Amino acid sequence: MHSWTLFAHRATGGCFSPWDAALRSQKFPARFLAVGLAGFCTFINLYSPQAILPLLSQEFGAGPAEISTIMTASSLAVALTAPFTGTVADVLGRKRVIVTAMFCLGVPTIMAALSPTLHALIFWRFVQGLVMPPIFAVTIAYIGDEWLPRETAKAAGIYTSGASLGGFAGRFFAGILADLFGWRAAFFVLAAATFIGAILVLLLLPRERRFVRSEGLLASGKQMLRHFRNPQLIATFAVGFGVLFSFIATFTYLSFRLAAPPYNLSPGYLGAIFVVYLVGSGLTPLAGWAIGRFGRRRFMMHVIALWIAGIALTLAGPLWLIIVGLVACAACGLMCQAVSTGYVTITAQAGRSSAVGLYVTSFYLGGSFGAALGGIAWTLGQWPACVAMVIAMLAIMASIVALAWERTLRETEEN
Repeated sequence: MHSWTLFAHRATGGCFSPWDAALRSQKFPARFLAVGLAGFCTFINLYSPQAILPLLSQEFGAGPAEISTIMTASSLAVALTAPFTGTVADVLGRKRVIVTAMFCLGVPTIMAALSPTLHALIFWRFVQGLVMPPIFAVTIAYIGDEWLPRETAKAAGIYTSGASLGGFAGRFFAGILADLFGWRAAFFVLAAATFIGAILVLLLLPRERRFVRSEGLLASGKQMLRHFRNPQLIATFAVGFGVLFSFIATFTYLSFRLAAPPYNLSPGYLGAIFVVYLVGSGLTPLAGWAIGRFGRRRFMMHVIALWIAGIALTLAGPLWLIIVGLVACAACGLMCQAVSTGYVTITAQAGRSSAVGLYVTSFYLGGSFGAALGGIAWTLGQWPACVAMVIAMLAIMASIVALAWERTLRETEEN
């Protein structure tokens, strides 16, 4: 929050204007729905190939490490464009960028469905990644600008729930539709859903009221560089790297384990496995309450510990135990994401779009490395090696939180 708005908030006893009253009126649920839809429509596209990677591997004659480039390409593109997205949004405004990017996202999704070769599919997945940061990075910045500080964790939780639902729906319906009609038809359906979502966000998301336009791209770029002087932000960027690293490595290569004997799961069943995301979607909105109850740092440490236990459980033989482990992984990963993104919007007192853009860059660089290094781990030792790699990353994340995050953040959140 900018210093002048912080002063006004304190001077008026927590009520800025009639706009704040509107937050509690009928417009308030619509705003929540809009940011949830923005996350949903992005992530139905980003992660949808995970459930059908074994199928694509067979169709294009590529091994697990090579076919995982489909995931690496989009994650890398997101990482490359995220900071520039934030800089541009600080000049142009939030809603305009979000809605335009959502309409643009449907185009490479259609082209991916028409791809004749693996290289063409990788290219269009890369293009998809280029237009995703203007949606989710700017949506998080919108939350930081338009919601009161004590409400940002809840709003970020709603957004993350929408994103996790999108992640589940993309994988689930891609698997089911691939079984019934082929993977190309699945991509066409995802494109149609993206266009519908763009229309709904256009209608439901209010124009920003508290956005302070940057003086220009140069000034916004300088603000982005100043974020590197904030040790709390740098630590949070590192945590974000580890979150998606662990997620991608887990949910990409587990599909190959479950598609092989003794499980022999089809794409439809692999997609159904991702119902574990629904657990995370239900729990993530509770992150705001848990932070207030336990403190951000302490809560994060407990969540990472549970995540380690969950990924270790996937080494078990029975399928039901593997699913229990995945439930823990999904819930803990989404909780970590909600906590860290909320922390970015609180810690960055100015230039929130660029701060979120840098976080997203780190986050998706982690995803790219998770897919690439996961392929190496799979080649060396298959699933046990992947699990060992993920546990090592989670231990690093816990160390960063323990050493670099502030011990008491309640005063920060209340301000």
